[in-house]
Amino acid sequence: MSETAERRRRGGLLGFVRDLVIILVVAFLISFLLKTFLVRSFYIPSSSMEQTLQVNDRILVNQLVPNVVGVERGDVVVFRDPGGWLYPKAMATTPSAFEKVLQTVGLAADTTHDYVVKRVIGVGGDRVTCCDANGRIEVNGVPLDEPYIVIPEGKTRASEIDFDVTVPEGSVWVLGDNRYASKDSRYNQDQPGKGFVSESEIVGRAFLLNWPLDHFGWLGRPESTFTGVEEAAERPAEAPSAQ
Repeated sequence: MSETAERRRRGGLLGFVRDLVIILVVAFLISFLLKTFLVRSFYIPSSSMEQTLQVNDRILVNQLVPNVVGVERGDVVVFRDPGGWLYPKAMATTPSAFEKVLQTVGLAADTTHDYVVKRVIGVGGDRVTCCDANGRIEVNGVPLDEPYIVIPEGKTRASEIDFDVTVPEGSVWVLGDNRYASKDSRYNQDQPGKGFVSESEIVGRAFLLNWPLDHFGWLGRPESTFTGVEEAAERPAEAPSAQ
């Protein structure tokens, strides 16, 4: 092989390596920016959201909620532990150093033990109560038919315990879909936040179940469940009748 051909071969190889490095750097940068500002992946470690989400599922979260797009009733949201919601960290999955790097740039689901996933039932100003004569939760006096919840055999109520709360502005009241196996707002009323989750703690709204593939699907909002709730919230309270 001539010296000129050898130089060309080496130059071609170096050019390929250079282009590959540039592509990888750009890909990592784009992934990092997406993870920082738009979309983030999370791992589901518990059964509290079954059957909507199951243990070991991975979800994608839209981080434009709630800062750009408002959070709504029925949204499945991921939020930072307000304090005291989660079990001891000893039970958490500890990622390897390689997994931590991938999580940092957004190429792997976040498995850190700092986040909670639940469904929003009430937003600021809502009165959320349980339960009516049929065992349903009411929001602003409107009973909810919740097709997504899991209730154990022999139980009929949407919540094992009664509650009557009014959600502060800028906060939400959240419950797990697996109602009898979820440490949610109901069971954290003795914490500093009184069971409410500040919107500032919300990372975003889950919109896609992306792994495993046999669970793949969009995580929509059950609009019909909350029909009439907004109108009831805007309706002025009736004046007491004269006696």
